[in-house]
Amino acid sequence: MNIQIIIAVLTILLGAFVIIRPTAVYNFTGLSVNGVRGITEIRVIFGGLFVALGAAPLILNSPAAYKMLGIAYIGIAATRIGSMVSDPCFERSNLISLLSEIIPGVILLLL
Repeated sequence: MNIQIIIAVLTILLGAFVIIRPTAVYNFTGLSVNGVRGITEIRVIFGGLFVALGAAPLILNSPAAYKMLGIAYIGIAATRIGSMVSDPCFERSNLISLLSEIIPGVILLLL
């Protein structure tokens, strides 16, 4: 199995985990919600979107689709960097998230 497929599958698994256990996001990010409406948003944005982002390249089976996933990861990382600087927030979990976005993003863009 090539690295592009592994990254896409890991993206799907991350999204699926959040859909199943949305409150687990709090333990890592500190993000909390009030009520079921907030839980729905966590499932949709952190879960459903990541499932779709990971599934698209597998369904389309196109080099451009894998590049799109790489661009999405780099876009998330760039936004995180901007937020870390402007907020400022250099917590360990933020740095781990940043690495987990930059590494697959660069790999997908270079392949």
